[in-house]
Amino acid sequence: MRLALINPPWSFDGSIYFGCREPHLPLEYGYARALLEAAGHEAVIVDAQARALSNGALRDEVAALRPDALVVTTAPSYLFWRCAPPELRVPQETLRALRDVPGLRFAVGPHASTTPAATLRKLGVDAVVMGECEEVLVALASLPRARWGEIASIATVDGGEPRVQGGPHASDVRRLPALRWDDAAVARHAHHHHRFDAAPVGPGAEIEASRGCPYHCTFCAKDNFRDRYRKRPLPVILDELDGLLAQGVRYVYFVDEIFLPDRPLLEALATREVAFGVQMRVDNWSREMLDLLGEAGCVSIEAGVESVTREGRSLLAKQCRLSTAELGELLIHAKRSVPFVQANLIRSQADDPADVAAFRERLREHGVWANEPVPMFPYPGSPEYTMRWGKPDDQAWERSLAHYLGQFDHFSDLQESRPLPLAELEAATPDHG
Repeated sequence: MRLALINPPWSFDGSIYFGCREPHLPLEYGYARALLEAAGHEAVIVDAQARALSNGALRDEVAALRPDALVVTTAPSYLFWRCAPPELRVPQETLRALRDVPGLRFAVGPHASTTPAATLRKLGVDAVVMGECEEVLVALASLPRARWGEIASIATVDGGEPRVQGGPHASDVRRLPALRWDDAAVARHAHHHHRFDAAPVGPGAEIEASRGCPYHCTFCAKDNFRDRYRKRPLPVILDELDGLLAQGVRYVYFVDEIFLPDRPLLEALATREVAFGVQMRVDNWSREMLDLLGEAGCVSIEAGVESVTREGRSLLAKQCRLSTAELGELLIHAKRSVPFVQANLIRSQADDPADVAAFRERLREHGVWANEPVPMFPYPGSPEYTMRWGKPDDQAWERSLAHYLGQFDHFSDLQESRPLPLAELEAATPDHG
């Protein structure tokens, strides 16, 4: 089977989305392409975001491929599955532009994983993949439609009604190969994600050393994908990294949900000419390991603090043993060897605004940046959503966004000043067929 793996031309007008808007390597498609090719299929990544393709140009290129199946994702890349745009406006527009291109339609991403029936209805596709998609796409490509009932972790339409099979899939990351990217894809990747210490020199890239997280913080939407913590083999990581370096990459961002201390990895990175950025919890790190992190080439830390009180962190189920003062000291220590260090904060009723301002100012005096606290969006697939409303149903995204817009009268400096309701962002439901 020949598959077109399509990353839509993303735009975020009117969205509460607070992730980065630059193009990033679609890692899920990189893995899917490698596994599909190993199984005897043909897969082509068409990255409309990275190449700034219009929907018309995208349609012409996909049509020229004469694919047997089209795959569309509902989030820009694995990096943003946990904080995807709630609306399906862009995937809808992409599929509408491709409506006259023959072939099966599959959707992957956080919406398909958490609300499969609603995603089937809104996108009008033949099947959606629940959970991490790379291995499941191989099964869909390898079996005729009459045997899709044998595949777990998908949802299809049967007799006009959604049929959900099994639960979300978790890939065996130990079996995932070192990714290889086309020279052109790497060359156009000028963005250095979350880097603020210097102007980019050479291409950037994204990579993962691990997937998932051992914690279950209330705000984190990973119940249905990238949940259980798994490490990739070190030789595979280094093989992938060395391939990127040979293509001129000089900065990589680890998309790991939580970058945990790993001495062998850091010592290997220290021997290579590469700078990198990470997401982490500073309470997992000793001062010695923070020093090694800087020596290894880390130039950007995004550290989840979330609340400036023990009570606030406890309400978020962070299981943090350190005091706020101790967290601040570790962040300040990290800044000695890492050029940019950020403490992420979430708006919390448990935090006095004066205490937040004092914490931010203390860090600022030592060169550590802490963002204006972000209003917490109760993502479907997060413990926060489940505690409020139970298991996500077909109206989960609408419910979350309506609650969010009704609760807050102003938003973070990372977001649109006034996002729009879901009904104003999404198109009418397409017909299946």
